[in-house]
Amino acid sequence: MFGQKFNDKFSEPGSAWVLIRRLLSEHAWGLRKSYALAFVFMGMVAATTALAAYLFGNIINQAYVDKNLTGIVVLGFAIAAIFIVKGLAVYGQSLMMARISNRIIADNQRRMFSSLIHQNLAYFADRHSSEFLSRLGLGAASASQVLNLLAGAIGRDLMSLIALITVMIIQDPVMSLVGLVVAPPAMLLLRKLIRRIYAIAHSQFVGGTRLLETLQETVQGIRIVKAFTMEDVMRARLEANVAEVEHLANRAARVSFRASPLMEALGGVAVALAMIYGGYRVIVTGSAPGEFFSFLAAFLLAYEPAKRLARLNIELSSALVGVRVLFEIFDAPATEPEDKEKPALKLTTAQIEFKDVHFSYQPGEPVLRGMSFVASPGQMTALVGPSGGGKSTVLNLALGFYKVDRGTIAIDGQDITQVTRDSLRGQVAYVGQDVFLFHGTIRENIAIGKPGATEDEIIAAAKAAHAHEFVSKFPGEYDTLVGERGTKLSGGERQRIAIARALVRNAPIILLDEATASLDSESERLVQDAMAHLCKDRTTMVIAHRLNTIVHADRILVVENGVIAESGRHDELLRKGGRYAAFYRLQVREQGVDAPVAIASNA
Repeated sequence: MFGQKFNDKFSEPGSAWVLIRRLLSEHAWGLRKSYALAFVFMGMVAATTALAAYLFGNIINQAYVDKNLTGIVVLGFAIAAIFIVKGLAVYGQSLMMARISNRIIADNQRRMFSSLIHQNLAYFADRHSSEFLSRLGLGAASASQVLNLLAGAIGRDLMSLIALITVMIIQDPVMSLVGLVVAPPAMLLLRKLIRRIYAIAHSQFVGGTRLLETLQETVQGIRIVKAFTMEDVMRARLEANVAEVEHLANRAARVSFRASPLMEALGGVAVALAMIYGGYRVIVTGSAPGEFFSFLAAFLLAYEPAKRLARLNIELSSALVGVRVLFEIFDAPATEPEDKEKPALKLTTAQIEFKDVHFSYQPGEPVLRGMSFVASPGQMTALVGPSGGGKSTVLNLALGFYKVDRGTIAIDGQDITQVTRDSLRGQVAYVGQDVFLFHGTIRENIAIGKPGATEDEIIAAAKAAHAHEFVSKFPGEYDTLVGERGTKLSGGERQRIAIARALVRNAPIILLDEATASLDSESERLVQDAMAHLCKDRTTMVIAHRLNTIVHADRILVVENGVIAESGRHDELLRKGGRYAAFYRLQVREQGVDAPVAIASNA
């Protein structure tokens, strides 16, 4: 029965034993040489501590029994040497453990990022980014903390306790039994606290994630917060989060430290009994006072490591919460696994073909319902239609962000699921309506399109995108910081930086999610002209919200309810008088314009 319970503990998924075993095999084993050196230093600390306690008794005997000054001097220098060695050993132990800890944290941060980067968009759609920040911070540190607790318990506390108990037994075996009165009641109390600590620690993680979420959304959405005078709302939300975390932290402290009064009381009883018995031995039986003093010193020195060992389970239970949330990321199956074994995409004309493509984000809620079309080489294919019809989904699928439920997407006759994602996306330049700029300089953001791009290439791309004019006006020019998500630039400026990023990439396929929908007329004209440079002689698919921007497209596809409702050129579709004509006339009436502003066609 005991064997079965033992096996269950080590096989139950998510149990403390399984997590510890994984930490030992996945982290500690690779650092075994460093741990071995740390244990050597810990052993030296334990030995010098016990030796000092043993020699204290000899000093007392030399002083009060033998009256030997020479012996006291020799033992005094010996004690000094012992403490010098102990100090060096403590330094070596602390340095090695710090290096091991830093290595584990760094490895876990790399491993977690690698795990996240191999997930597709659907994985991130269901989660808030603050959750990953919490897991990265708490999880990476918790793995190191657990291993440090185990190493400290075994290498520092256990070895010190064994060495000091040995001194106690040597000095007085009977008096050593007094220490055992502390253990049974302490163990019973600690077992009851462990489960409560785990539940509270898990709630603390959730509360901390909510706190980070509120802070992150406030900073990233500061314009909306200010514009809608949401300061008090966000402050109230943060106050609630902080209050929850504070309450949980106080509960954890209350439960965690509940064992301290009992253990201090039990320790005091044990010390008192030892002193009474020791005094009796010295006064009544005539024993040498050195043995009593040595025993008492060892007993008092053993109390702290014994208390830390007794609390080990509580501290482990709290730290293992972070290990669990870290391993949840590690164990999540990669939704975009490595595919280097597949052949690379080889382009000849860059023709894109959708063949009877069916797709849904959620089961039972189809977005594309058998869509078929061809985006011809070197031409612009525009996707228009009502919101929710599936236009953006077409671009997401063309980039391989999601897998189709049925049908095929091919480029030059090659199924994109049968080639490497890197080779597919390396042939595509994408510009979205919601431009994302990374924190850094303008130069760095443009060069993202082509790592290693020369200064001449960056400037040429910026000029073609009509970005060079406004960049040159900044004091730092291309070294100007754009701010988080490009907040230091206007909407039109961000769009032109994004187009320059796509231009420097020089990709044969261009995917555009209409980049001018929210711009003023002047910015729209400049962005449209930049996009014309970008699309020239390239296979282009563009989502158009403003129909007057794509009147010269080589082919217009009206996407509605996940299918192609109409297709043709602008004038052909107007003559048909169908859905496109209705959309166009409605926009002309709403905008009060007659003359279209369009991206130049390649025809």
